[in-house]
Amino acid sequence: MKHVIALVLALLLNAAANLMMKAGASQVERTGGFFAGGPWRAVQTLLSTPVLVIGLTCFALNAAFYMYALSSRTLSISIAYPLMVGGGYAIIATTAYLLLGERLSAGQWIGVALILGGVLLVAMQTAERAS
Repeated sequence: MKHVIALVLALLLNAAANLMMKAGASQVERTGGFFAGGPWRAVQTLLSTPVLVIGLTCFALNAAFYMYALSSRTLSISIAYPLMVGGGYAIIATTAYLLLGERLSAGQWIGVALILGGVLLVAMQTAERAS
């Protein structure tokens, strides 16, 4: 069970990191962009933008929790990875819609539902084979 909790934490941290990177990148773009002053200035900009630093920290924590989840003998990567990718996509699309004002068409929402359905199908089939 602790590996499943780690996987859920990794999923949430990954989604949070992506959303923060989007918000931070948009913030930096309004001030001239990352590479306006060359590579060194890009690093300085990155490190002086709190939302980007927090986003990168979330990515690092995501990797740690994901590696821990993968260390489980019972949680296969054929379930863990689809949950990370599909679940992350659904969380990011929904949060971007609700908080960042991004718009998704009906077809895109159907696509999100199909991705989640596919992840569920893979997880159920894998669980059946394991029992």
